[in-house]
Amino acid sequence: MDQQSNKKWLFGFGGILLGALLSVAIMSFRTTTPAPAHDHSGSMASSSTEAIWTCSMHPQIRQSEPGDCAICGMDLIQLEENASNDPLVLQMTEEAIRLSDIQTTIVGASGSAGSKTLRLSGTVQADERLASSQVAHVPGRIEKLYVTFTGEQVTKGQKLADLYVPELITAQRELLEARKLADVNPGLLTAARNKLRYWKIPEAAITRVEEEGVIQETFTVFADESGVVTNKMVNVGDYVRQGEPLFALVNLSKVWVLFEAYEDDLAHLKLGDRIEFSTPAIPNRTFNARITFIDPVINPRTRTASLRTEVDNQQRLLKPEMLVYGSLSQTAGSNAALMVPKSAVLWTGPRSVVYVKIPETTVPSFQYREVEIGEGVGNFYQVVRGLASGEEVVTHGSFAIDAAAQLNNQASMMNREVTLKKDASVAAALPNYKALAPETFKEQLAGAVSAYLLLKDALVASDVAAAEAAAQDMHQALGKVDMAKLKGDAHLYWMQQFKALQAHSEKITTSTDLEVQRQQFDFLSQALIQTVKVFGAHTDTLYVQHCPMAFGDNGADWLSAEDKVLNPYFGEAMLRCGIIEETLVSNETD
Repeated sequence: MDQQSNKKWLFGFGGILLGALLSVAIMSFRTTTPAPAHDHSGSMASSSTEAIWTCSMHPQIRQSEPGDCAICGMDLIQLEENASNDPLVLQMTEEAIRLSDIQTTIVGASGSAGSKTLRLSGTVQADERLASSQVAHVPGRIEKLYVTFTGEQVTKGQKLADLYVPELITAQRELLEARKLADVNPGLLTAARNKLRYWKIPEAAITRVEEEGVIQETFTVFADESGVVTNKMVNVGDYVRQGEPLFALVNLSKVWVLFEAYEDDLAHLKLGDRIEFSTPAIPNRTFNARITFIDPVINPRTRTASLRTEVDNQQRLLKPEMLVYGSLSQTAGSNAALMVPKSAVLWTGPRSVVYVKIPETTVPSFQYREVEIGEGVGNFYQVVRGLASGEEVVTHGSFAIDAAAQLNNQASMMNREVTLKKDASVAAALPNYKALAPETFKEQLAGAVSAYLLLKDALVASDVAAAEAAAQDMHQALGKVDMAKLKGDAHLYWMQQFKALQAHSEKITTSTDLEVQRQQFDFLSQALIQTVKVFGAHTDTLYVQHCPMAFGDNGADWLSAEDKVLNPYFGEAMLRCGIIEETLVSNETD
């Protein structure tokens, strides 16, 4: 390699090295440039615009940076900036709505509020009033059967069987003897004839015996009624007694169609209501009939009552035990109650809950709503109070929304008495003694707060010994707060809070059970948060943070000096579970 080439190579290498050094210098400059100071006075405004990351399936998980859900491990997604602070409103991402299969219905839409349809099912049954038994009117032995199987159609007057009847042979002989003595004793002839009539011997047969003088050994049984044989009870050769049934018949020219109605639908049914029905056995054919009878007794097993309708069946299309499906439509008048689908209502004891979709929101939002429900009609309930026509209610996926709301410490079936800490009504419940508290008192209180923050850090680390020591320091710091500097109502309020702060901090120092320490820390935090809000303290900005899953999803708060969530109730198990609910600025006096 010549000297000129060596120079080119050296110049190239030097250029690359210089570029690398410049890059390192630029990067070093960027990393060492001091960050702008955090303006605590603007923390309230900035906290509202900071990005919040949440889980689409577990919206109670919220943190200030991306990561994985502590429950299911899914990637967190960024929450919309206009997240609601209303405890009655739950916001869900589009992905969560899709995964939960949330479906809604507009209350009062056509087909729900304007008309009500009751779906019924039932069976065809024979009309019990048209059932009959064909009996033997005389005792004897069956010599011949003209009807030989079940299901055979019988017409009134049709031959059914021939019987050999010894008693009738004797009665015929008496008739012939009485006829010979008719001129002497006409009453005897009348009595002989009536005896045969009593056994329902046809008049023509009696006349024939008298005229021909021939005794018949067998007599024919004729059908008293028309119908279908449902039970054949005798065979040839059987001996039957007088009145013993031979066949069971039922006339199917008219049938009953019996529908089953649930007891909570009975209030909307009355005699004369028309039911349209069809049967899979006869496709493309619709029948209709009116209710003629409502069973006064509820079936204890099915909790239904039977509705009877009567249908003309001259063509014998409907057969007993056919399945039928009917509907009873009622048109609601102008003064009819609003109707809501039954699937939209969640029941919890005496309360009824629905979730209403809030219109015109960037983020899909659902509001918890308690409603008063009236009687049920088919697949709907009457709404007495709580909903208005045109509102959109969740009809599928309500339990998923309610579960998410409960985990998020918002109003739900199991978490009714929930309040929002930023609500003015809650803030108004606390007195404001900041102006009455001297600066030395606030400085002394700040010392107790500093010890509390160390206690919080120890619980985050799940360090029982460190928590015990920090609680001891806080207990001592509280003893240094000079309550004599407060006067009047402010003094009395401090005494109440002081007792609670002393008691719970002392219990932490005497316990070696981490869960007991965390329970006492919850009580301690509640008292300290109220104390700082009421009196103020010479501290940096404090953040009221909340974990909705602590203590069996009842939720718990704590104070933190940084906006990064580090959970003292779960430690490493769910370190980032929680949200910032409120920012306490030290120089606020309002």
